[in-house]
Amino acid sequence: MLDISLLGTGGMAPMPKRFLSSMIARLNGRLIIIDCGEGTQVSLKNLGWGFKAVDAVLFTHFHADHISGLPGMLLAIGNSGRTEPLKLIGPKGLIYVVEGLRRIAQELPFEIEYIEIDEKYEKALNISGFTIEWMFVEHSVKCAAYKISVLRAGKFDVSKAKALGLPRELWGRLQKGGDITYNGRFYTKDMVLGAARKPISVVFCTDSRPVEGLKGFAAGSDLFICEGMYGENEKLDKAKENKHMLFSEAAEIAKQADVCELWLTHFSPAMNEPCEFLENAASIFENTVIGYDNLTKTIIFKD
Repeated sequence: MLDISLLGTGGMAPMPKRFLSSMIARLNGRLIIIDCGEGTQVSLKNLGWGFKAVDAVLFTHFHADHISGLPGMLLAIGNSGRTEPLKLIGPKGLIYVVEGLRRIAQELPFEIEYIEIDEKYEKALNISGFTIEWMFVEHSVKCAAYKISVLRAGKFDVSKAKALGLPRELWGRLQKGGDITYNGRFYTKDMVLGAARKPISVVFCTDSRPVEGLKGFAAGSDLFICEGMYGENEKLDKAKENKHMLFSEAAEIAKQADVCELWLTHFSPAMNEPCEFLENAASIFENTVIGYDNLTKTIIFKD
């Protein structure tokens, strides 16, 4: 199962009870964060999941409301007793930006490993059981949307194991991925498992116009977390100008992608009560939720 929580749901400027953009995912006690706006470490402290198990921080882009909380987060992780390397992932320019921010967080008890992503990456990243993919979207600077998946192997096929002549006491070890040699032959788990089952997947997209490809990228995901900078449909021209989305545009993507649930986030500071505009999204995609700081969900495998 996968736990997801929003650590911040604001865009541009923090508000009372609304920190800046960030989300966190937890799998088997390990954590990854996407975006780290101002207030992220406070929100994580309130959530109570701890700092030591944060293995990676991913950045959609390098506007301040998505990365200004990083120096404090690095220090909080360091103060938690972590000594293992921490991965930072983001578009080209990541190293330049982070090295600047680290001038106020220079002494850390762990190394930082940088991964700068671009279109040339064809293979997903695998970190602590998370499979991470990305696509680039449309904003005023280079900006990525991320997909976090938890893959699941096929079911153990007893008939395959029996056909191979493997004794029962070896089945469990092989099923868990422990390759074995028996009677001079080598066996792998793929030889006794059925087809891979549907993974858990969560897509996070913020600071973008609706773009070609996003529907396919989010298709069938358990949770689609998408920006809703503006609630009113009348602000379409402003959304186009600033490269953001309306509630209704995010909902249309969710509908076309046939996702299970949509969480709206990254609200304009001019929008005090996003819930007032929920119907603009829910009328298009019914299972829409207005995000709020520390909104949390546990997603389990469906079969």
